[in-house]
Amino acid sequence: MTLSEETTAPPPVRHWPALDLTGVDFDPVLSELMREGPVNRIQLPNGEGWAWLVTRYEDVRLVTNDPRFSRAAVLGREVTRLAPHFIPAPGAMSFVDKPDHARLRRAVNAAFTNRGVERLRANAQQTLDAMLDDMLRDGPPADLIDRVLAPFPIGVICELMGVPADDRHTMHVWTQSILSSSQGAKASEKAKRDMEVYFAKLIAERRGATGEDVTSLLGAAVGRGDITEEEAVALAGPIQIGGEAVTNNTGQMLYILLTRPALFDRLRAEPELRPQALDELLRYIPHRNAVGLSRIAMEDVVLHGVRIREGDAIYVSYLAANRDPEVFPDPDRIDFERDPNPHVAFGHGPHYCVGGMLARLESELLVNTLLDRIPTLRLSVSEDEVPWRRGALIRGPEALPVTW
Repeated sequence: MTLSEETTAPPPVRHWPALDLTGVDFDPVLSELMREGPVNRIQLPNGEGWAWLVTRYEDVRLVTNDPRFSRAAVLGREVTRLAPHFIPAPGAMSFVDKPDHARLRRAVNAAFTNRGVERLRANAQQTLDAMLDDMLRDGPPADLIDRVLAPFPIGVICELMGVPADDRHTMHVWTQSILSSSQGAKASEKAKRDMEVYFAKLIAERRGATGEDVTSLLGAAVGRGDITEEEAVALAGPIQIGGEAVTNNTGQMLYILLTRPALFDRLRAEPELRPQALDELLRYIPHRNAVGLSRIAMEDVVLHGVRIREGDAIYVSYLAANRDPEVFPDPDRIDFERDPNPHVAFGHGPHYCVGGMLARLESELLVNTLLDRIPTLRLSVSEDEVPWRRGALIRGPEALPVTW
């Protein structure tokens, strides 16, 4: 990857519209881009100009782990993007490079270790069982999103964050506004500001705290001088918001199992297969629309013969990487026995999702509990009648009507 390897002219800029996709079909624009070559140029509906896009597995891993591509340099830039609102906070882990990124991550790491996540298991299982008890007592039909898949992750992430029970509905409303473009940029920006004010107050109250929840850890880190108050607030918001992505991801997983009964029946009959199956579902589901956060090239880099110039914006597609046939044979098929399965559903490199282990725990509890407690679970409408979220950055069903 030296500059002397430049052999190819830049590809044309492709417009990538904001598509309201339904079901779990792969984005047709992304499919075309993958076929056209390993390095593309894209223009998304918002922001300015165009950006590079890499889609192959090894290239995605390279860009996300290479200090020549910076997240911090995105701040202050109107990079082409999917969302109409783009309101990153200086100091947020998503927009900090090494070594500051490692410093910020240390402030909350204790909550996301295996021990930190596992301490939530018993309460999470108890909460989930109570939700299912209520749903079963009320009888079918029911909306699985409304009764379980939305409130369960909210409860878990709020417990991890240390958000009191009385504030959890408000936190959910803010999160949904931030994650959707359907209400407009102003509504999203207001929700983000309101969330920041809330966390600033909560973290300040916990300056001397010794608890294991995230806001207590942040309060203690501020008190020690490890991070600033602004950095603590910028850390808290994205973690809280990311916790609700489990609703959409597990919504897609359950949609797949309910619309492909053979897969549902197999996991019910072979519980030992479930850990592998969850990994395969994580690889397969199109967990977001278009692409996420960009990076900026800090120097000229040549990739596949194409020169990416200093200052250029670049995106990676984890969805495309998870369908790379060089790494995942027959990638469009769900294979519960796929081994190895080195998917990048939670990202790669320094910005690997801090909540990945928590998301896995929640997905495991949801799938296992539903399979074991409601073996006759099925959709109460045709799969074409399942409504999907409109204007959402994170893809998923809006409702999942079921019976049993």
